[in-house]
Amino acid sequence: MNEINTSVLIIDDEEMVRDNMEEILVPRHQSIESQQINHAASILFDAPTPILTPITSNIPVFKVEKASNGMEGLEKVKASIKNKSPYAVIFLDMRMPGWDGLETTIEIRKFDSKAEIIFVTAFTDHSIEEIIEQAGQNVGYHCKPYASEEIIQLATKAVTDYSRLRNLESLIESIASIGLNERQLNSLLKNILDQLAATIGTDMAFLGKLQDDFSYEKVLSIGAMEEKINIKELVNRVREIEISAEEVVQLDELVLARLNGYSVFAVLKKNGRLNTEKMYLLRLFVQNAAQAIRNAEMNEELIRKEKLSAVGRAIGMVMHDLRPAIGNIQLLTGIIREEGYKSDWLDMVDRSARQASEIFEDFLDFIRETPVEKETLLLKPLLESALHQLAPKDALDRVQIEIKADDELTVQGDQSKLKRVIINLINNAVDALLDHQVSGPQIQIIARQQTDLVSIQVRDNGPGIPLSLLKALFKPFVTKDKSNGTGLGLAILKNYVNAHGGSISVLNDNGAVFNITL
Repeated sequence: MNEINTSVLIIDDEEMVRDNMEEILVPRHQSIESQQINHAASILFDAPTPILTPITSNIPVFKVEKASNGMEGLEKVKASIKNKSPYAVIFLDMRMPGWDGLETTIEIRKFDSKAEIIFVTAFTDHSIEEIIEQAGQNVGYHCKPYASEEIIQLATKAVTDYSRLRNLESLIESIASIGLNERQLNSLLKNILDQLAATIGTDMAFLGKLQDDFSYEKVLSIGAMEEKINIKELVNRVREIEISAEEVVQLDELVLARLNGYSVFAVLKKNGRLNTEKMYLLRLFVQNAAQAIRNAEMNEELIRKEKLSAVGRAIGMVMHDLRPAIGNIQLLTGIIREEGYKSDWLDMVDRSARQASEIFEDFLDFIRETPVEKETLLLKPLLESALHQLAPKDALDRVQIEIKADDELTVQGDQSKLKRVIINLINNAVDALLDHQVSGPQIQIIARQQTDLVSIQVRDNGPGIPLSLLKALFKPFVTKDKSNGTGLGLAILKNYVNAHGGSISVLNDNGAVFNITL
């Protein structure tokens, strides 16, 4: 918390009113009298403890400045902004010569949108609706005559609200520059969203990211929004709202702020309305939350690249030693054949040696981000070849694997890398089906022509992907429940698909469903 700002500006054309309000907020005479009485008591009764405690002891120490008209008040506001010592609260008369209170407020808002403005007046030529429409909702209204306690209460509440909002604003602005990982950042964002929701008067809010298919990916939420609100219908409603890049809108009970692909939806309590100050904080939160999320993603991506670089260097050294050994395997099988010995086992050894060499080369291509070399491939034979290269597993024969593809379907691609993609997906599906002892385990590989694209779907009837992994499934070093898993298989797979100019996605639909588009 920063030191509370207690600067007050009083704008009134009546000098007596200005002086009276200053006397209420800065009671000089009262404090002198209290000191005199306490001094007399200490002499009479030898009592060092004050008998009279000033009534303002628990009230902020206000700093008051005065202006006799709107133009003078505006100049003081401009000077305070220039000196970086803005007013927290401005008391303003409505009926004044020259600019009236409303005109003065409109001019002040051009330079200071954050000060708490309170009209203190006996008469007004404007309705409350007109004042709110032109001056904004973050204004207060109090009638003359007033009691001293009322002015103190209004000023205390105003400077407290002002300082609380400024501290929240400072906190929101700071999150974009803090280096945090994704888990830490989500915890911080939720804490700030809780504070923001309390400030704007709601207990239900949702921060989401707009996807390419116009759905929203949840980043975080507070309250029972997902239980009480149909998020799908809300998103459809939000999608229809025409909103500029940095605007905040309110439609009935719904408040929406959208920026950089991210949105905050807040559902207000009945008949709630947000003032411009709270609208501003909502927009500020989305802006900085979006930047902070991007920073966290970039930071984690940098860490992953550094880890991959280290892994790549290690694999490179291993490859240097293993490449001759793998080459010798095929040399030895050739010599055996020259001796007149022929067997299916020799063919299997050759295939395994070639496959081992391809795996190493593909992994190094992934580390180096080597461009793929495309050729025209018949897809169905490629898929069938991938099945024959599956890793041997107990009970593999119990898994029913079906390929659905036209015999003439072709694709432009790198045969080795596309085969690795299919082998990886099928091996993962087989592991999930056998590890969870799924009854009647099935895998379907469906390839189709779609205009100028080819889609390949790998579907199983297993338990699906854990929700906690769905978002990060294709990131390096993400794995779960696999004793021999490195967390690199699907990352390499995605890299291969992207290198072909394609895309890959995953969803749960009575099992895991991977969709590849080339």
